[in-house]
Amino acid sequence: MNWGKATVAILVIFVLFIGGLSYFMFAAPNDDYDHQYYEDGLNFDHDYNREKQVTKDHAQPKIEVDTCCIKVTFPQTINGKVRLSRPSSDASDTTIILDNRDGSPIQILTNHLVKGKWQLVFDWISNNKTYLYHQEVYVQ
Repeated sequence: MNWGKATVAILVIFVLFIGGLSYFMFAAPNDDYDHQYYEDGLNFDHDYNREKQVTKDHAQPKIEVDTCCIKVTFPQTINGKVRLSRPSSDASDTTIILDNRDGSPIQILTNHLVKGKWQLVFDWISNNKTYLYHQEVYVQ
């Protein structure tokens, strides 16, 4: 074999190799990464301060899970929301408005929720302070 044929054969093999890699790259499923990564990074300090405020003011809600509902008791009156999200699937995620101006416990009905692990993210205002609290529960 002379140098010309060897060079052409190597170039053809290289082009086929690059073409194969390109095919596998575009055929691979999309990565599950957070598209809001940079915005979340900029808001991290704000969220961290709100989480520390819960600890500082001893404002953690008391959460009790029953077969029919999730009972949430706050130590003070609040106005906010809770986001219920499933770690395994975001299709059934929901947000519920919270308001206990009379100081009574809040009940979140669980009959429409899928059984399993749920992440509760509470975001509320009380006494002109903002709070953020995360809690994982198991709905039966």
